[in-house]
Amino acid sequence: MQRMRPHPTTLAERPAATLDLPERLNIADRFLDARIREGRGDRTALRSDEGTLSYREVQSLAERWARLLAESGVTCEQRVLIGMADGPDFVGVLFGTLKLGAVVVMVNPALPVAEVGYLLEYSRARVIVTGAASAATFADAARDLPHTCALLVADDPLTRQRLAEAPDGMPTFDTHRDDAALWLFSGGTTGRPKAVVQTHGSFANTTVLYGQRILGMSEHDTTLSVPKLYFGYATGSNLFFPFSVGASVALFPEPATAEVLFARIRQFRPSVLINVPAMIHKMTSDPDAAKQELSSLRLVTSAGEALPVELHERWRATFGVELLDGLGTAEMWHIFISNRPGAVRSGTLGQVVPGFEVRVCDEDGRELPRGETGWLWVRGGSRAIGYWQQMERTQQAFRGEWYVSGDLIAMDEDGYVTYCGRGDELLKVSGKWLAPAEVEGCLLQHEAVAEAAVVGREDASGLVKPVAFVVARERHDGLDAELQAFVRARLEPYKAPREVTFVDTLPRTHLGKVDRGRLRRET
Repeated sequence: MQRMRPHPTTLAERPAATLDLPERLNIADRFLDARIREGRGDRTALRSDEGTLSYREVQSLAERWARLLAESGVTCEQRVLIGMADGPDFVGVLFGTLKLGAVVVMVNPALPVAEVGYLLEYSRARVIVTGAASAATFADAARDLPHTCALLVADDPLTRQRLAEAPDGMPTFDTHRDDAALWLFSGGTTGRPKAVVQTHGSFANTTVLYGQRILGMSEHDTTLSVPKLYFGYATGSNLFFPFSVGASVALFPEPATAEVLFARIRQFRPSVLINVPAMIHKMTSDPDAAKQELSSLRLVTSAGEALPVELHERWRATFGVELLDGLGTAEMWHIFISNRPGAVRSGTLGQVVPGFEVRVCDEDGRELPRGETGWLWVRGGSRAIGYWQQMERTQQAFRGEWYVSGDLIAMDEDGYVTYCGRGDELLKVSGKWLAPAEVEGCLLQHEAVAEAAVVGREDASGLVKPVAFVVARERHDGLDAELQAFVRARLEPYKAPREVTFVDTLPRTHLGKVDRGRLRRET
């Protein structure tokens, strides 16, 4: 078998449909200012409980936030940490930061003080922008920092007055396409999250290749998202993608539940819903699911975690709206493998997005034949600069133009990709590899199971065995044994969980993914 070449050098070897981006590029200009130049300034950009804002009004808000950030000492290349609920000010601060040529660092506003303190020290942010509900946490976290860090509370009366009095008309800094634009956080299921430094060019690239060409975003769309804007998946699908074509974005501040989401769909009538497997499960499990009216939706996306085929089929049977599962990473910003409208294969991630190239490789980087399982290698115009202050991990993951993921995949003859799990989550059980997602998908077929997560536990002999954590709709005596027998009847016996622990909720990371590290510590 020919050894693959991880460092291609000629343009002919680059993925087809690679975009030719201009050297001078700032995504505040590309995604916002350009809409005004096109004559779309009066189109509705944002919809929220506060009303609507046009593109011209969002531009003015961003320019006024840029003034406040500059007055607080922010200059080109410095970092601004945004810890806010979704709303117009989040969008204004984000684009205002980019207009200064500064770098956006987005975090969950509900993080505890210790986590905020770590991220502030790690990022050396010059300014924090947050809301009154989380201001005390961020102020406490910033108190003992070794660097100066200003705090702006967006809904504080003084801040509102300063913002109202600030002049707009702030010019957009002339950044290079390879300048840092945003930090996205990767990992975090075990240990501290690491920052992926992404460029203006990466966001422009994927917005066209996936947002416009795969999702077919147009000015007639309205998007609504389950993940919040601080999650890179939502930053793209519920802000950059729709803004790139003059569409509308619907925002709501509270955490999503099935009930909240159904109400927000009735309120905003979105055409595109940005979703995740956990919420897909909650929506399909809602007692009133069959009564919900989702006719405004033309498609729904899923990413962030594996989507079990059973859950995909349940969605289709319940709502009949096309669901596009896909895979992306912070390191290659956003989705680069996706199902397509009209060509969905349930149980797969779809096909490679044109403009990216994906290979399935063995441990030595050799490309494997179609159908075999191996490591995901991907290249394209959205590759990150690297991990902040983590050179060893950067060198392991980024090899020339390629990003080497910790994900295991297989690709069939038609180019459809199946997700086989994270390499660091696979379990060696009885001498064979076990993907937790396979067992979790099987458990979800049982009518008593609402959610499930499988991790490994060492027995008295030091051998790893699978154990399951289950959120049950209703518990009864003997349900644990019933679930074990259910899996054994459908999968190979070694895959059945040796223990089933019932929990009220599954722990999740700052990005909403199941926190398997915490579950392993609890076994």
